[in-house]
Amino acid sequence: MTFSQSFSTFTLRPSYDDDPELNGLVASLRGYLAGELAGYEREHGVDRTTRLTREILEPVWRRSRELGFYGIHLPEEYGGRGLTHTRLAALKEEIAAGGRVLGHSVLGEMGGPLRAGDIFRNATERQIEEYLLPVARGERACCFSLTEADAGSDVRAMRTVAVRDGDGYRLTGRKVFSTAGPFADFAIVIARMDGTENSYSAFFVDLDGPGCRVEDGATPMSGEHIEADVVLDGCRVPAANLIGAEGEGMRIGLGRVTVNRLLHCPTLLGMARRAIELSLVRARTRIVHGAPLLKLQAIQHKLADMATEYYAARSMTYGAIAALDAGTSPRLEAFMCKLYVAETAFRILDEAVQIHGKEGLTQGSEVEYLFRKVRMFRVLTGTSEIQRNAIAKGLSMYAEALAAGPAGEAATSRA
Repeated sequence: MTFSQSFSTFTLRPSYDDDPELNGLVASLRGYLAGELAGYEREHGVDRTTRLTREILEPVWRRSRELGFYGIHLPEEYGGRGLTHTRLAALKEEIAAGGRVLGHSVLGEMGGPLRAGDIFRNATERQIEEYLLPVARGERACCFSLTEADAGSDVRAMRTVAVRDGDGYRLTGRKVFSTAGPFADFAIVIARMDGTENSYSAFFVDLDGPGCRVEDGATPMSGEHIEADVVLDGCRVPAANLIGAEGEGMRIGLGRVTVNRLLHCPTLLGMARRAIELSLVRARTRIVHGAPLLKLQAIQHKLADMATEYYAARSMTYGAIAALDAGTSPRLEAFMCKLYVAETAFRILDEAVQIHGKEGLTQGSEVEYLFRKVRMFRVLTGTSEIQRNAIAKGLSMYAEALAAGPAGEAATSRA
């Protein structure tokens, strides 16, 4: 599949005729989201304020796995189909555009294999068998515990420490914003090695073990009850639960930063796309002074700008992801995409609220929820300011390389 073939024509319901496998997956996914999963949510009274439990989630994990979606990005030996990043991005965009409350559990993003997938590369055979494969099968759930109250963007300010204790370690500290923590079985915890200033290690920590407890986390502005604080009080972790080697925790914890930045963008694009669709319906059906809102030039211009910005954001995102699939490391482009897509999605949602008027300000309205959700992404996974800092640093390197002549420019391109 080439970028120019699949993503050059504007539409709010993309088709992938040149990629029959992806086309079939998208069609099947749309049917599942709009049909069976929507019915499951209605049957169990699930809305965006519902406290998610294993009882609610496990049937979705199992059914999504039966349909081939849960962990679809994993290699075949782990039960997946080894999707390219481009195909995975297309599925993530469809889920976000589908508007389902439990959509995050279809591919395994909420405590599932999308959360733990990269750890396979650093895990031992025992760790894969005991921790990761059960997650891929929808039998266990995990959370990632890196952030602390005073160590968000500056993760190296963390205070959680790991002390060597015989043939294991004791961990002490408090992690916040552990997404999926309320219903997870274990956490992937990053801790600073005691007695060091800049050495961090990663561990599998069973959340029901001695010295570990899970508390309700802060409720984000999206209103979702999906966060937990993981409190470690001398929690003993066997040496066999160390992921990789001592001192590799930050590399493991942040190892997929470029990929993760890019793969957050399709989710934002899906939410923006949903907002545009909702706004088009609203503009067509809302009658003001005897005519639809869509007849007003001011509304037409808003919709034109929203669609144009969505198209631009989507084009740059899939261009960078295609480069990733081609074997390059589009690090600077990942910063640019995260910055532009997050800011663009927010502008689109702001206009969607404006078009919806009072309804857009009312809790329980889908567009009001999307506004709050999208606003979070200008902070999550690195604030817009951090993205700009990184872009500026990259441009400075290019400036120095240009001054050094062709040899310096070639070296910067390789970096």
